[in-house]
Amino acid sequence: MVERALEQARLQGFSHFTSLDVKTLDFMQEVRDMCAADRCRKYGKSWMCPPGCGSLDDSIEKAKKYKEGIIVQTTKTLDDMFDYEEMQQLGKMHMVNFRKLREALFADYPDLLALGAGGCDICESCSYPDAPCRFPERAIPSMEAYGLFVSKVCENNGLGYYYGEGTLTYTSCVLLF
Repeated sequence: MVERALEQARLQGFSHFTSLDVKTLDFMQEVRDMCAADRCRKYGKSWMCPPGCGSLDDSIEKAKKYKEGIIVQTTKTLDDMFDYEEMQQLGKMHMVNFRKLREALFADYPDLLALGAGGCDICESCSYPDAPCRFPERAIPSMEAYGLFVSKVCENNGLGYYYGEGTLTYTSCVLLF
């Protein structure tokens, strides 16, 4: 069944994609600790980021239900490695395609777990912690929120992470039953 998911990844235009062996996932407290350093400014401000997304043990328990998955990447050679706007635009394009992929896979895998690149950005302002998530069926936690060191996930599944000087890559994954 993972072949159909990989075909959908191709159709959505991802630069790189491969199957993911869920047994290779190493959930690391150190990654969650990096979240707590709040470099992305989303820690404690979103239901899909720590601590709102639950504990690392909660993430492990959810992920253990899955048997297989896929990893997808969007890679681009940037015109200017210091052009923050271009980087942001690439990240947005990746997540638009990732949401389309999740939607396409939903018919075959209604209980899939999508883990994106960076924090959830569906709402302009998250309701955390004052009210429940407005769109829990559409919200996407990040791979890091689940304690996953992204380059290690790629390496453990035979997928590159660095594609050369001047490139930027966004990585996401979908866990499937």
